[in-house]
Amino acid sequence: MEKAKVTKRDYFNAIRKYVNGEDAELAYPVEDVVAFIDTAIAQIDTKAEKEKARAAEKKAEGDALRETVLAAVTDEFATVDVILDRVYDATNDEEITKSKVVARLTQLVKAGTVVKEESKELKKMVYKLA
Repeated sequence: MEKAKVTKRDYFNAIRKYVNGEDAELAYPVEDVVAFIDTAIAQIDTKAEKEKARAAEKKAEGDALRETVLAAVTDEFATVDVILDRVYDATNDEEITKSKVVARLTQLVKAGTVVKEESKELKKMVYKLA
């Protein structure tokens, strides 16, 4: 007779019942439960490492766009639309959206590299190099 496969759900239910005091003993051997827990922790660590690497990759990608946006900002005030056109001209990348450019401009303003003001004539925010 083959041994039935024990699923994650089975292990979690057994642990829950044991912790809640519903079962006086674990339904499975302690070694198996500990091995299951160690495997689950290893999976969580692996997933976290991959997510960290993915986040670093995205951040590096964002850094490249931030540099392009910074290069598009001049010493004279310009609206986001003008800066966006300059970024399009520099990259020819149609995936760059206005919201991405605004986000990078906000990062640059917080870093103190770019100055942001509200134009009274245009009634829009304008940006220039600090």
